[in-house]
Amino acid sequence: MNSGADNYRRFLSCDKEGLADIIRSFRDGLTLYIYSIVGDIGIAEELMEDTFVKLYVRKPDYSGKSSFKTWLYSIGKHTATDYIRRNSRIRQISSETILDVADEANLEADTIKSEENRMLHKAIQRLKPKYEQVIYLSYFENFSNDETAKIMKKTNRQVRNLLYNAKKL
Repeated sequence: MNSGADNYRRFLSCDKEGLADIIRSFRDGLTLYIYSIVGDIGIAEELMEDTFVKLYVRKPDYSGKSSFKTWLYSIGKHTATDYIRRNSRIRQISSETILDVADEANLEADTIKSEENRMLHKAIQRLKPKYEQVIYLSYFENFSNDETAKIMKKTNRQVRNLLYNAKKL
């Protein structure tokens, strides 16, 4: 499999399959990350699509200062925070409702294979959003602390502190 950066360069060179490869590679993980921000799987799926539409329409410049995945997740985070800002009346959903929606969509079963990881995923959904995000990025997406800091717009030290406190909880 080509890296995301290679696929993006292909896309910018008018090869539409490059973007299709990016979408196939990153859509599930990006959806779950955005879900950790907005708390609604349907909205997360729409925002994931919006993120890829931004790539298609705007063709933002990828400088290579971070991994392609880090860069893409940053765009997804900005898309989600813009959505929240525009829709300040986001309804509050109970944890049980969120878990029911995820179970109905079978998203967890497809993404998190083992029973232990499913239980861990459900447990982190009960954490504060900042803790949920840092754990998801670090342990489920395997981002380094530096990459997680870039995505969350935090310092490396803040990320380490968030991880420490999240694990404690």
